[in-house]
Amino acid sequence: MAKIRIHELAKELKINSKDLVAQLQQMGYAVKNHMSTIEENDVGQIRRALKIKGTIEKKGKGAKDYKKDKSHDDSEKDYRKRAQARKEEIRQKKEQDQRKVLAKVRNNFRGKGKKKRKDSNRSVEDSKELKKIIIEEQITVQELANLMHVNGAEVIKKLIDLGVMATINQVIDSDTATLVASEFGIDTVVRDEMVELEAALNDLPDKPEDLRPKPPVITVMGHVDHGKTSLLDFIRHTDVIATEAGGITQHIGAYQIETKGKKITFLDTPGHEAFTTMRARGAQVTDIAVLVVAADDGVMPQTVEAINHAKAANVPIVVAINKMDKPAANPDHVKQQLAEYGLVPEEWGGNTICVPVSAKKGTGIDQLLEMLLLVAEMEEYKANPFCPARGTVIEAELDKGRGPVATVLIQKGTLSVGDHILVGTAFGNVRAMYDFKGRRIKKALPGTPVAILGLSEVPAAGDLLYAVADEKTARQIAEKRLDKKRKMENVVPERVTLDDLFNQIKEGKVKELNLVVKADVQGSVEALIQALNKLNDREVRINIIHSGVGAITETDVMLASASNALIIGFNVRPDTNAKKAAETQNIEMRLYRVIYEALDDIKAALEGMLEPIYKEVSIGRAEVRELFHIPKVGTIAGCNVLEGKVVRNGSVRLIREGVVVYEGKVDSLKRFKNDAREVAQGHDCGIGLDRFQDIKIGDILEVYEMEEIKRELMS
Repeated sequence: MAKIRIHELAKELKINSKDLVAQLQQMGYAVKNHMSTIEENDVGQIRRALKIKGTIEKKGKGAKDYKKDKSHDDSEKDYRKRAQARKEEIRQKKEQDQRKVLAKVRNNFRGKGKKKRKDSNRSVEDSKELKKIIIEEQITVQELANLMHVNGAEVIKKLIDLGVMATINQVIDSDTATLVASEFGIDTVVRDEMVELEAALNDLPDKPEDLRPKPPVITVMGHVDHGKTSLLDFIRHTDVIATEAGGITQHIGAYQIETKGKKITFLDTPGHEAFTTMRARGAQVTDIAVLVVAADDGVMPQTVEAINHAKAANVPIVVAINKMDKPAANPDHVKQQLAEYGLVPEEWGGNTICVPVSAKKGTGIDQLLEMLLLVAEMEEYKANPFCPARGTVIEAELDKGRGPVATVLIQKGTLSVGDHILVGTAFGNVRAMYDFKGRRIKKALPGTPVAILGLSEVPAAGDLLYAVADEKTARQIAEKRLDKKRKMENVVPERVTLDDLFNQIKEGKVKELNLVVKADVQGSVEALIQALNKLNDREVRINIIHSGVGAITETDVMLASASNALIIGFNVRPDTNAKKAAETQNIEMRLYRVIYEALDDIKAALEGMLEPIYKEVSIGRAEVRELFHIPKVGTIAGCNVLEGKVVRNGSVRLIREGVVVYEGKVDSLKRFKNDAREVAQGHDCGIGLDRFQDIKIGDILEVYEMEEIKRELMS
């Protein structure tokens, strides 16, 4: 018997899909979301029931059903009021925290421009009144002396004692200033100006009444030559693909269309694997990911990468099965392949929307756009257009005639011409803005892609854009970021390797070893992954972030670099570019020809990540028979070793009448007047305990050590 979906019935009745789902659940129908189906026999009853209900509500009759509905509406309104009150409380708390941060920033800057008092008769005694001073990362000797209220000559004398030759006006770093201040008994606090400046960029919570619906941002992803650009070409009615090298997209383009009175923003991320990094960047700013799969080709390696990137971004995925006009099209086979990667179609009981389309003939495009609007309606994408603008750089270039040009997707607030902006290490004023068609615009609302002119330099793709109050603030933050970037470029990041994995103790109880697995054939990949998964333990586990067939490429190295992963190659070799990238990024590649060698190495690495077991081993016991009180030393216990031996610096436990009174270390151990490393059974000795004096005659001292036992994976 024929069935009808909820969103189709909602469209017919001209009501919201969510409201219809709620009403049907009240009527006793087992529906979950807008894609649930109901029998055609029930549709007529639902139509009549909803029409009768609407008539009763319009006439205002006091029927029993109406009272129930009204009471339900009242309870729902009360719940919404409570939820709104809770959100308002959270927002006010965040605003209070932000005000405290800004107040601290203002207090730190208050006395900066005041005239400093000069007094040549200041002494060390005056400085003792000060307990703590605030200094910059770099400070002159004279400024440090003024803050400590001491003579500059005394500060220079202390610097000479530390081996630093400096004049009164010479600049010293914060570490040296801290050492000098400690000589005068003063604590220092180093003020991080970067943190204070960027405190103004912190995002304040939005008021619920300020939120407005924004166009959903759609990312089109998929394998090379599966029809992504052709699909967008048909949607926006512009022939972009003809201008691209070899018909392959070479840059990220952002476009906006309007359908059924609502706007949709599209990001076209390249499908060729050489631009994997750009595709990952596109997934970070998107609301919904459209995965394009050719019906005659099926799921390919770059399709799998696109799925992984979209899942990592935690965004809804809508599948467009393209090239349905070809004779070899087999959508059922594509759906079966997608189900293997966790994308189960809705008609099979899953949550993934699959729409068959033909970018060449234009069939199914309207249905695809309708599904995108439906998902956007259910997710309720909103943003505040009244706050300072924030956005993300999609792409940037240096134009010969216009200078630095950045393509930015506005995510919050409204950006206007003339606004002062900060983008990464670049800053400036918005001299001009252009939409995706090249038309000049004055304002850009949330969800709008625009090209911006007026930056001081070309920003990096993925940098965040902030609209700030004045150009001075933007310049200061940009310069600080540039200095920090230069310092970071000289530091080589530490990468994980199997050799040093034993010494790396990661945070948290559960530890992971990220792997990228490549092999010569698919059977070897599956066998290796299956064998590696068997090595998982309750405390340590293997996380295979990517697997594939063929040589190790530069894309694999970039993915491993971003995830701090190892690359395992089985019967494959890296290409030239991959080798160079691995050396530059300091990524370890392990190549094997025997599967058991790979498993043994990984098992040894995982065993090194297990928390070791510590077992207490008794060394000896001694009885306190005499006490000696030595000035400036404390109480020394005259003991006789009953069992084993007593060792200096060993762990000791003092037992009095069967109760443990003290646990600590053996601070000193003497045999007669000589220091001893250990005293054996049957001999007398003097024992001093670390920070414990309450020793009595008859106490028993147990000396022990903690032995570390290496753990092995449970088979």
